[in-house]
Amino acid sequence: MSLVRAGLSLDVRVPATSANLGPGFDTLGLALSVYDELEVIVLEGAALEIEVTGSGADEIARDASNLVVRSIAHVFADVGVEMPGLRLSARNGVPHGRGLGSSGAAVAAGVLAAKGLLRGIAELDDRALLRLATELEGHPDNVAPALFGGLTIAWSGEAGPRHKKLLVHRGVSPLVLVPGYTMSTSAARSLQPQQVPSEDAVFNVSRSALLIAALTQSPDLLLDATDDRLHQNYRAPAMPETDRLVRALRAEGFAAVVSGAGPSVLVLCDGPGRRLDAVALADAVTDAPWEHRMVAVDVQGGTVRNRAEATSSRS
Repeated sequence: MSLVRAGLSLDVRVPATSANLGPGFDTLGLALSVYDELEVIVLEGAALEIEVTGSGADEIARDASNLVVRSIAHVFADVGVEMPGLRLSARNGVPHGRGLGSSGAAVAAGVLAAKGLLRGIAELDDRALLRLATELEGHPDNVAPALFGGLTIAWSGEAGPRHKKLLVHRGVSPLVLVPGYTMSTSAARSLQPQQVPSEDAVFNVSRSALLIAALTQSPDLLLDATDDRLHQNYRAPAMPETDRLVRALRAEGFAAVVSGAGPSVLVLCDGPGRRLDAVALADAVTDAPWEHRMVAVDVQGGTVRNRAEATSSRS
């Protein structure tokens, strides 16, 4: 019998993320104001009910193999508590298979849901949340901004995965260009060589350091700061339209990069007005339609709240 009481109801919200940001391969991530929302209700017994709407709904599992469910179960197993029966209602706003962190968002949502369910039974701090999410996702660069918001630097060491959250300069205005086709992260990773020239590694180290300064202090440096030699060129043959769009935007001075593993394009403009110019250029150089999303940097990250407490606080 689970220690979690039946009837407990939670609301979870997790932002989309864009990883790499050009040179910061497997290290830098940015939370964006596009969200997955999850309602969790504890049931009697061991029943599992799943409802999904929004992006990817037709392909998402409705059983224990569901990634959110697996993430919740992973946390419960880690703390040695039996998982209760659950009803999950997911509303997916994060596009699936587009390089905007949909799997990281699902993992973060599950980990945060577990934290809410285990409140008063087992306490989970930020380091534990990141460790558990990274064990599921494999890399911390997407789950860190999904959990904590803002710009995150993620790394792993002897103490496990760690992160540092930074506030982004208010002049940075993100634009996301989303195509109608998808890209597999594993397929994108398979195109990269195991070794790269030392001059390319040095190039990316310098640009990654510059990118932190550009995003936090000097948005006028974003074009130079988002240049990359480690992964985007190797992956370009798998998504030629994405590569074409990135090159066209950069040629006109826009800090455009492949978002995560692609195929979406992230443009980091140095002012909101510049996003309109980027959209006009994108429409002019692409054959197929791309969805334009003028988003903000999410500074809060993932949230979980008890619905009963939220209701009582408003009354």
